Amino acid sequence: MNRCTTFFILLVLLAATLALGIFLGGSRLPATDVIDALIHPGGDGMAHTVIWQLRMPRILRALLVGSSLAGCGVVFQAVLRNPLAEPYTLGVSAGGALGATIAIIAGLSGLPLVLLCFAGCSLSIGAVLGMSTFRDFSTSTIILSGVVLSFLLSSVIMFIFSVASSRDVHASVLWVMGSLGGTDALSLPALLAAMLPLLFGLLALTRDMNLISLGDEKAHLLGLSPGVLKILLLGLASVVTGLCVAVAGIIGFVGLIVPHAMRPMAGADHQVLLPSAMLAGGIFLLACDTLAQVVLRPYELPVGVITGIAGGIFFLVYLFKASPPEVF
Repeated sequence: MNRCTTFFILLVLLAATLALGIFLGGSRLPATDVIDALIHPGGDGMAHTVIWQLRMPRILRALLVGSSLAGCGVVFQAVLRNPLAEPYTLGVSAGGALGATIAIIAGLSGLPLVLLCFAGCSLSIGAVLGMSTFRDFSTSTIILSGVVLSFLLSSVIMFIFSVASSRDVHASVLWVMGSLGGTDALSLPALLAAMLPLLFGLLALTRDMNLISLGDEKAHLLGLSPGVLKILLLGLASVVTGLCVAVAGIIGFVGLIVPHAMRPMAGADHQVLLPSAMLAGGIFLLACDTLAQVVLRPYELPVGVITGIAGGIFFLVYLFKASPPEVF
């Protein structure tokens, strides 16, 4: 499938998903009221408030977080040369979960919670890169360090749960499941200002990702410094992932299944694969979040539950239709 066809299909899916996100949601609104609110954004009334103050920011947040997680998944798989790598491979999610758990147990919310969560993510990736650099900075060392750190931090979280009150444990678990409901601690403009430069930085390095995915030796022969480039790419992707975790909790599988689904359509060229996966990731997460709001209305499911179910079904189908992916 050529590039133009791929992006045309994605844009059609984006338009359809946007329409579903606007017209559906946690509360029922007549279609005529929704259309009137869209045509007259400056009006007042319940429909205008729901559309412009609740649904639109949530839709944009879903598109941004989904695009970021899917794009980071492509980066991790290219750098680590492992098709099962995703944004949480290096313990980023476990570090963020530990920071958020500590904040919730301490009675903190809003900006302090976001900052502690992001600090946990940053310290986690820093520890993994530090351990890997101290040894040989090979792909296997990076992955192993991330897995070990994830288990260690998860054990610390379980220890905190065992001594905390049931109310704090419940609040922590709900946060860990992921939500796009928004937070007053980090507004959407602030999130865009922090995230977009990082994403454009990843897009600017797609050519180098093509080279580094060939292996360190070939990349070195082509004039690259593989170690420096790996640190740069993993650092950028981990910071983006940390921001996503800090504002939306842990939303799994987006960075894993979207790159897999897009490779047959976009090919292996990261100059096409990365932007198409980012667009598809936003569509996928927006669809999952819309489903999470309507499936048990008026109750809302954590979006991480929907992405987890979708991820499990995807890989069951993948397992029966193709041979297991080769792990380098």
